[in-house]
This record gives sequence, C-alpha cells and structure tokens, in this order.
Amino acid sequence: MIGCDCVVCRSTDTRDNRLRSSILVRSATTTIVVDTTPDFRYQMLRSGTRELDGVIYTHPHKDHLAGLDDIRAYNFFQKKAMPLYANSLTEEALRRDYYYAFDDLTYPGIPEIRMVPIDRAPFVIGDIPIQPIEVWHHRMPVLGFRFGDITYITDANRIEPDQMNLIRGSGILILNALRKEKHLSHFTLDEAIQMGQTLQVPSVYFTHISHQLGTHAAISQELPDGFYLAYDGLQLSH
Repeated sequence: MIGCDCVVCRSTDTRDNRLRSSILVRSATTTIVVDTTPDFRYQMLRSGTRELDGVIYTHPHKDHLAGLDDIRAYNFFQKKAMPLYANSLTEEALRRDYYYAFDDLTYPGIPEIRMVPIDRAPFVIGDIPIQPIEVWHHRMPVLGFRFGDITYITDANRIEPDQMNLIRGSGILILNALRKEKHLSHFTLDEAIQMGQTLQVPSVYFTHISHQLGTHAAISQELPDGFYLAYDGLQLSH
C-alpha cells in the first residue's frame, strides 16, 4: 500500500484532485481535445464527450500522448478514423510509440487514425480557427494554440517576442505554472504571473500545476487580480 503525506493529495477540496493537463474546445458544431493524456479515457467519460472531431498535440512527452489507444471508442461509434494534428517532432514519437496503428498490416482493435501535419501556420477544424504558437520547453519546441479569444499554453519556460505577439489581445490565457521553485523547463508561479502581466491578458488561468505548488485555496489567496488557478472541470467561455 502506498501512502502519501502531501497536503494536496490529502485535500478534501475537489479542485485539488488534478489529472494530467488537457483541454476540450467546443463550438456549436465542433469538438476538439488538446493532447491524449494517460487520463484521456476518464477525462472523456467524466466530461460526457460522445463525439470528437480531432486531437491536437502540443508535444511528444508521454504525459500528453499516452492515452491515444482509447481513441478507439470514437472510431467505433463514429465509424471513421480520428484526425491527429501534430508537428513533425510529435508525429515521429506517435509513429514510434504506436507503430501498430501505422502498420500496413492492420488488425481489428487498433486505433484508427489519420495524421494531419501542422506547424506554425493557422488551420481550421470544423468551424474552429486555430493559431499555433511555438514556445520553448527548455530546448524542445512545444505548440500552444489560440482559439479565437482564448490561448492555451502548456509545458513552457520561454516564449519568443514574435510568438508573444500572437497571444496579445487574448481575453483569456491558460498558462503552465508548475511550482514556486525554479525549474529547468517550466514556468514557476512568479514567472507565469510576470508573463501574464507582460502580455496584458485580462484573465490568466494557471495549469500543469505540480502538487509542490500547494492547495488551490492557499495559492489563490496569493494571486494578483485577474489571475486564477485552473482546476479539473473548469468551464470557460468568451
């Protein structure tokens, strides 16, 4: 039996019950998910998402890819392959880790997928226009995405000025803030606050939060006006 003395683990506040980072983007006619985390199946069941028009990937780390096999339920009910939108770095990882889904000799039960290469150029899924934003996760390029007035960025510790300009004017920014202590490849809480202030986005929500950061209630009291901790199940519209 594994025990845990972490204050966040033992918290009775449901906002401290954090699964891996992902977002669901919905319009009147289109539903998209960003990343298939190891919690993908549970996240989709919990959100009641019965139809899915595509998956967009930020980068090839396992905590953002590992739920891909569970795309099969949507293959079964929608009777078609699932479009996966990814840059070349992420596509390489998908083809390596899920080689059986790309094999010419397929068999029943494997995920049916269709790769759609993306880079920094804007693209559209259904009726949702998407602007990729390239950020840096230490030395790895990671894609964030702007959906109209909402920008989503995870796994970053540096954003170049030209990409910052693509974020400016957003009404809502969702940004990673791992912990208070310095980290090699993630924004700290202070760094994320500074980035939000530099970009002058009215509402900034922090995601990809480590248990090391602290509880939702405690950290929320420390944040400036217009800054919030995101939590599982949070719904935003703009």
